[in-house]
Amino acid sequence: MICSAQEAISHIQSHQAVFVHSVAAVPEHLVAEMVNQHARLKGVQIYQLHTEGEAPYAAPAYQDSFFVNAFFIGANVRKAINEGRGSYIPVFLSEVPRLFRQEVVKLDVALISVSPPDAHGYCSLGPSVDASRAAIEKAKIVIAQVNKHMPRTLGDANIHSSQINYMVPFDQPIHAHEPAPLSATDRQIGAHVANLVDNGATLQMGIGSIPNAVLANLMGHQDLGIHTEMFSDGVLPLVEKGVITGLLKKKHRGKIVATFVMGSQKVYDFIDNNPAVVMLDAQYVNDTAIIRQNPKVTAINSAIEIDLTGQVCADSIGQRMYSGVGGQMDFIRGASLSEGGKAIIALPSTTKQGISRICTTLKEGAGVVTTRAHVHYVVTEYGVAHLYGRNLRDRAKALIAIAHPDHQESLARAAGL
Repeated sequence: MICSAQEAISHIQSHQAVFVHSVAAVPEHLVAEMVNQHARLKGVQIYQLHTEGEAPYAAPAYQDSFFVNAFFIGANVRKAINEGRGSYIPVFLSEVPRLFRQEVVKLDVALISVSPPDAHGYCSLGPSVDASRAAIEKAKIVIAQVNKHMPRTLGDANIHSSQINYMVPFDQPIHAHEPAPLSATDRQIGAHVANLVDNGATLQMGIGSIPNAVLANLMGHQDLGIHTEMFSDGVLPLVEKGVITGLLKKKHRGKIVATFVMGSQKVYDFIDNNPAVVMLDAQYVNDTAIIRQNPKVTAINSAIEIDLTGQVCADSIGQRMYSGVGGQMDFIRGASLSEGGKAIIALPSTTKQGISRICTTLKEGAGVVTTRAHVHYVVTEYGVAHLYGRNLRDRAKALIAIAHPDHQESLARAAGL
């Protein structure tokens, strides 16, 4: 069972389907050895969600050996996918585990990272359960990089060493990101969104400057809860100040629920052996029927662009794939159905090049991730547009009012207002 990476990876064969553990838990040592053995491999199908660090198998030099199938596109595989060395699989995050469990996608091998086994033989998947648990259940061969730097998280993250075919001891720090400084625009958006958050709300948010800006504005709130696909450093000050208690949640009362975590070493230390944090399977965490049971679910998501009817593109720039559907629709709908819930799309009014992200129509080929029927609130640095229950003309007026002032006149003219 315990062996070198070279021996373990030798069990991967041409044309097999290989899953790579997600986000900060990517087993880099195993991936590097798989690429090192590329000469004997042809047509290996890689399946992955977002992964941190490099994805060397996506390089042009290895296109005969590996093809990337991404459920979510990160920067490390974006070029490969848009150049044809891989492809995107459109799917809600909540359904990725089901694809494995129902063998719509049949996995031969799962490459994972785990903490060392405890006295009872249990390892932990650390900061990334997501669809990885399902991949382990269904893969014919499970190869694990055993890494002392992996935080030991609880919930569905625990797997027994008997579920692992080959264990490769190799210690290396997992990927960490320090929070980026907040811009003036981030702070303005964060303040507007925070004003929509009620005391006792259950929060879902992503990673990045806008979620961190929102969280930074919640210090005066009370009894907030967390049920989210992922969280990062922004929640830590709220936990320390007693703002996040989870005491009003109906599902996992008093617990922070997530399916993966990404951030600085500080957040990895926070989740390590912490019974207040429960890492669960994405099929459960992102299930609308589960989400809606919590009170005042407030889902805060972002977008690439939004048209004047409220259609949200969050996965592509025109025909060019950029990211993916992820869990946005899972939580937008779950929040909408929650008692007192709010579905929020927050984005800067313009791109870095000054192009309006509120537009008359989406770019040709752009994907509609969240439909116009699902959006409740849209927030930019210029304010809040409440779209729920409003007709198309009133929606256009509300969205134009929060567009960048330089673009408001042209948008109004294009809309016939």
